Amino acid sequence: MAVTTSNQNARPWPTVAAAVALTAAALSVGYWALGLATMLIFTAGFVGGLLLWLVWPSGGGWADIRAPYWIALLLFLAHRVEEKQTGFFAFLAAVTGVPTPAVNSVPVVLLVALSAGAWLLVPVLMGRGRPIGRYLAWTFFASLGLTELAHFLVFPWLDPSGAGYVPGMWTVVALAPVAWWGMWRLTRGPSVESASPGQRPIQRLRDTS
Repeated sequence: MAVTTSNQNARPWPTVAAAVALTAAALSVGYWALGLATMLIFTAGFVGGLLLWLVWPSGGGWADIRAPYWIALLLFLAHRVEEKQTGFFAFLAAVTGVPTPAVNSVPVVLLVALSAGAWLLVPVLMGRGRPIGRYLAWTFFASLGLTELAHFLVFPWLDPSGAGYVPGMWTVVALAPVAWWGMWRLTRGPSVESASPGQRPIQRLRDTS
């Protein structure tokens, strides 16, 4: 009989429905705020995160991803500072032809709440073994480790000036590998610290076998 090491490894249908709804909401608000082309790039992390969560519903717990989560969060803040200082959204408006909405506009506020706001709940939800916390962790790492690669793989081809540098590019060099680290930790078996108390002796036997 399979042993479940944590409640967060389960995928009850209400949680799956909530994850699908959050993903759909992110796509819808992303389109509202930024247009179709940018929405496909910016919110791909939610679609990718949802699929990765469905494929790997079990694995590392909060103790396993704690380090990459906090490091990635700090690097993400540095990335947003670089984007702001170097005019990323002005660049985005120029290459897509879609005006950048005001930062206090309804769609932007909703998009931030659905992304960064939700990601800040990962420590609490995963720490309590909530399956939705694992979904959010996957969207966090997928967004930072996959979507942000657009600074190298997509945006340079859209820049008619051919300048080479895309605003926000350099912090992605450090940010993406840390996010990959977090994704790798999510796919691994949970550590003894992450395992539920009733399963820790079983986990120790596995580690020593």
